[in-house]
Amino acid sequence: MSLSRRLSAFFLAALALVFVGFSLSLYFMAQSYLYQKTKDRLASALDTLAAAAEVKPTILHWEPEEHHLMLGKDSGQDHIRWEVRDGRGQSVDRSANLEGTLFVAGLSSPADDGRSIQEIERSGHPWCLARRRLRPEHSAASLPMVALASLSSAPSADSGGSRRHLPSNQHTELVLATALSLEPLQETLHRLALALALLSLGVWLAAAAAGRWICRKALAPMSHMAAAARAMNAKDLNHRLPSPETGDELEDLHDSFNGLLARLEEAFERQRRFSGDVSHQLRTPLTAMLGQVEVILRRERSTQEYRQILAGVHRQAEQLRQIVEMMLFLSRADAEATRPNLIELNLSAWIQLHLEAWSAHPRRADFRFDLVSDRALPIRAQPPLMGQLLDNLLDNACKYSSPGTNIVLRLREEEKCVVLTVEDNGCGIPAEDLPHLSEPFFRSPHTRSLGKPGIGLGLTVVRRIAAAFGGTLNVQSLVDRGSTFSVLLPRAEVSNDLERLPFELRTEPGFG
Repeated sequence: MSLSRRLSAFFLAALALVFVGFSLSLYFMAQSYLYQKTKDRLASALDTLAAAAEVKPTILHWEPEEHHLMLGKDSGQDHIRWEVRDGRGQSVDRSANLEGTLFVAGLSSPADDGRSIQEIERSGHPWCLARRRLRPEHSAASLPMVALASLSSAPSADSGGSRRHLPSNQHTELVLATALSLEPLQETLHRLALALALLSLGVWLAAAAAGRWICRKALAPMSHMAAAARAMNAKDLNHRLPSPETGDELEDLHDSFNGLLARLEEAFERQRRFSGDVSHQLRTPLTAMLGQVEVILRRERSTQEYRQILAGVHRQAEQLRQIVEMMLFLSRADAEATRPNLIELNLSAWIQLHLEAWSAHPRRADFRFDLVSDRALPIRAQPPLMGQLLDNLLDNACKYSSPGTNIVLRLREEEKCVVLTVEDNGCGIPAEDLPHLSEPFFRSPHTRSLGKPGIGLGLTVVRRIAAAFGGTLNVQSLVDRGSTFSVLLPRAEVSNDLERLPFELRTEPGFG
């Protein structure tokens, strides 16, 4: 399932839940309100009927001919029906719109509290019925004998006179009942439910269409970028993803991915140049070796000539071995090159011991060692790699400076760092060539013009070794004034605090 479909499905499901919850809440609130309003109308009608009855201390009076109640004159379903019955269930009075015996069954057993509101059915139609029982303030059992005697002497209501009854307008108990049809209320609720369902469905379908369109439009730039990325191959590293120009996270993703492509292109270009330079550097000694061998094989040679040819082949093979070793070192992954097995090394004492290996070098007398601090300067390093670093710096100083000029080794401490400096008074490096010194096989045109031998890997190896120890290489140089190469390494006691110094080659013309 595509991302746009998943987003649309989630949005529509959430919207459906909102609509269902809203519709149900509104429906039940309307239902509760309408039912309560119906009950209030019935209660108000009961109050009207109760007010029409004359309540005396011992008897209740109801005069049907004298009452002109406005209730129950209209026969519409939304109008109230009412009826008054005595305690024996006999009808006393009723509304004009009441048909049949709607309340007979309910009135024979009124609620114990004298009031009742309930729903009933009549001929399959729902009604809401409200009842109230009226009694005089004093019952007949509590009256004095004189009152009872006078009450019993009232005229009899039957023609035989065998039994004495109260007059037709006097009652010891009245039950008032009002009713209202629930069909209009239920019809209103049905229309409300249908309106909510249709409205919710319509809005949900419109939201589905709009959400689908918005998702497709919002994700269209991502689809274009994906199509452009699929069309790329190793030969199209200079191509970039099209910009969405949305100003949001998609544009940020576009910039990040294009930045990654730019870095990959730069890495591939460096690799291509490296491969070309390697091929050129390897071809040169191999061509010289093959040429010398072919020359010597053309005819018989003397022992001395064979020795001279073999010495030349040996020199070329030694140069070839040096190139191969440096390339193997530089071709290792950064993770392998930056995490060697480091040990604690007192740099000041180690340098003095290491310089003994240079005792037979023709320029050994030009070396000057300047130890600024008398304290031990411990670092964490690997002695063979540290030796390669120092040898490359010293060999570089010897190569590009004249015999008899000083080559100064300085060792000093700065905050959290030990600084090893090799300074010469040689030909120097032009300012425009300083940023390229760390590139493999790079040689300044200025030094090439001097005819100095080299393959352009020495400083690249120095930078990689310094980075492996958590340090940096800093180069300062002026043409015809000399160069200063400074290696900054973290002190051993603070190396745990410094996880890694920036991996960079800082270059600046002139001396600081």
